[in-house]
Amino acid sequence: MPSYIGAIDQGTTSTRFIVFDKSGRIVSVAQKEHQQIYPKPGWVEHDPEEIWRRTREVIAEAMQRRDLGPSDLAAIGITNQRETTVVWDRRTGKPVCNAIVWQDTRVSDAVAEFSREGGQDRFRQKTGLPLATYFSGLKIRWILDNVAGVREQAESGEVIFGNIDTYLVWNLTGGPQGGIYITDVSNASRTQLLDLKTLKWDQEILALFGIPVKMLPQIRSSSERYGVAQLPAIKDVPIAGVLGDQQAALFGQTCFAKGEAKNTYGTGCFLLMNTGDAPIQSKHGLVTTIGYKLGDKPAQYALEGSIAVTGALVQWLRDNLGLIQKSSEIEALARTVEDNGGVYFVPAFSGLYAPYWQANARGVITGLTRYANKGHIARAVLEATAFQTREVVEAMQLDSGIALTVLRTDGGMVENDLLMQFQSDVLNRPVVRPVVRETTALGAAYAAGLAVGFFQDTDELRTHWDVDHTWNPQMDDDAREKSFRLWKKAVTRSFDWVDDQPRS
Repeated sequence: MPSYIGAIDQGTTSTRFIVFDKSGRIVSVAQKEHQQIYPKPGWVEHDPEEIWRRTREVIAEAMQRRDLGPSDLAAIGITNQRETTVVWDRRTGKPVCNAIVWQDTRVSDAVAEFSREGGQDRFRQKTGLPLATYFSGLKIRWILDNVAGVREQAESGEVIFGNIDTYLVWNLTGGPQGGIYITDVSNASRTQLLDLKTLKWDQEILALFGIPVKMLPQIRSSSERYGVAQLPAIKDVPIAGVLGDQQAALFGQTCFAKGEAKNTYGTGCFLLMNTGDAPIQSKHGLVTTIGYKLGDKPAQYALEGSIAVTGALVQWLRDNLGLIQKSSEIEALARTVEDNGGVYFVPAFSGLYAPYWQANARGVITGLTRYANKGHIARAVLEATAFQTREVVEAMQLDSGIALTVLRTDGGMVENDLLMQFQSDVLNRPVVRPVVRETTALGAAYAAGLAVGFFQDTDELRTHWDVDHTWNPQMDDDAREKSFRLWKKAVTRSFDWVDDQPRS
């Protein structure tokens, strides 16, 4: 009987392979970054072939580190950056162009065009999503319209689309030699092409966007045997779980009950709340998405607040301004000052996501005086993450009617004690960090393990979740509300900065 379960965690900046034991603890891990490509302002791309290369490398490395063979793994789960769009030739496996990343804003004109008739929410009832540059559907349309010859190939079924999950499953299970062509419901719900209730591709939206249905993958549950791996290091290991990264973190945090929520602090921030087996339509700027679906059981839905730029702002401070050498140095720099000195940083680099959905917003730093220094800017960078999270928490409570009593956190930024304390202060409620921080990969491993009987049920998974640290609020009410009021004021200064785009 195999002792371990594997997870591929393909993220926005890097790819990891993590091997977990039965208690959800990490046994082996390998990680490699891939290139971020910025051809034009607002455009963000990845090379899919580099991602596939990195995936093969980290699998081999992690297995080799602990001298593991295929027989040691019960199954492999996959979790992935969502909405990032790949179109490739099914005969050769070659992408027709670079992947268009979720942060990319090149389809903003199309968003405005489709919003003119029926508004930004014209597809929300079916898909749970507003018209925005974020989702995959309009990215597919852009590729069909702008890469020579691809539309004809798509209509004949020669080229196919996938988010990163689909691309990896297809390659892992054989690629051009019989690769399995599927996506799971959680990733499908991020395309703006899925009907949330029927769990099928919506023919009306496909027709409006001009996307042939034959270029779309088969939709499957998040936890079932899809096929077996063909790579030597994991030969014949079942690929048995697929979840978009934020849904995987929800699953890894064992938020299986209605009203349970988690916030992942990564490149962006993503707050998800389990809403049970019925979708809740948001009236306060959130999106309705599928949380997960276990085999033949009903799909579980979630409300999600997506924040585009949080950890990416720390990277920007490092790479573009050179104020720090490593991302981890931001906490020490922010601690050189007692407060933000009146400085607020709204990181609307690619517009604002939840709860505003303002594609024309751009980043602003406000409240600058001669007193302000790099410590204040570092502090404002961290505080921006916490303020944006509070906005999403408030919207989620209004939509769901459920008051969050505690916020479960995960992701790279939860190592930052200053940020986590400020998050607790600005929310005025406890913030907890679990023992296992890699909840995204863990969620994918859990989904795969359930499908093959490695884990018995979700009750067993709950027993693995333990608190590592809890932060409690220490800020007085007046200071909390004053700082949040000034943040909201700063946000309004970022609105409508881009004024040469067509208006919806």
